[in-house]
Amino acid sequence: MAVAVTHADLAPKHRGADIGSKTGVALTVLSILLGLLCFVLCLIAEATRSQIVRGEASDGECRYSGNGKMPLLCAAGAFLSLAIAMVVQHTHLLLAVSKSDPDPSQLSNHNLNTLTWQAAFFFITTWICFSVGEVLLLIGLSVESGHLKGWLKPRSSCFIAREGLFSSAGVLGITTVFLATGLSITALRAQWLLLQEEENYSSPVPPREDRIMTIHGEAPIVRRHDDLYHEPGLIEYLRAFDKII
Repeated sequence: MAVAVTHADLAPKHRGADIGSKTGVALTVLSILLGLLCFVLCLIAEATRSQIVRGEASDGECRYSGNGKMPLLCAAGAFLSLAIAMVVQHTHLLLAVSKSDPDPSQLSNHNLNTLTWQAAFFFITTWICFSVGEVLLLIGLSVESGHLKGWLKPRSSCFIAREGLFSSAGVLGITTVFLATGLSITALRAQWLLLQEEENYSSPVPPREDRIMTIHGEAPIVRRHDDLYHEPGLIEYLRAFDKII
């Protein structure tokens, strides 16, 4: 019993952990939204950060303009949202790459070198921006949490977060998620090129088929076909009719 093999049967199957699957796209969009949330929260923290209020007397005492709860909560939310975005996107990317069937050695040297440099660039810059952004947020959290109580009391020294600290962390946060998205796109492009290479090098040979034509008891004409969809040509029919005449 012959079974027909189609191109769809030979094409590589996409798994659920595929980078270009619906799950992968949804997680990428989620990480971008979390990065935007981190950026907005950092801007709010920058606008509401505590300031130093100097007294009229020249005794060198100072006090804070607020208790720092609002910038503290915003900085904490930004810290968590950026960490979740990073974990979600990189975890799915690692799972998708580890479960991928294609072998990277099948790529040409030019494509392999280009994709390797692009992936290395996105990977290194993503972790640098992420680390620096999280460190800045931790510094802001430490400073704002130091005067939750007794912030109206005059002090001999007051420590505040420098201007632009939270906004810089927000810029680094949004840059982190976009660089991570670039890394996912690079991995998706590598996967697509590997699938293209597999399709180009896989040349399935269709089953050979013998077709027999008989006309009014004459000797059968046997036609061997290398192509499954090739039909007898006009020459074969003319030869058959010539024998009859």
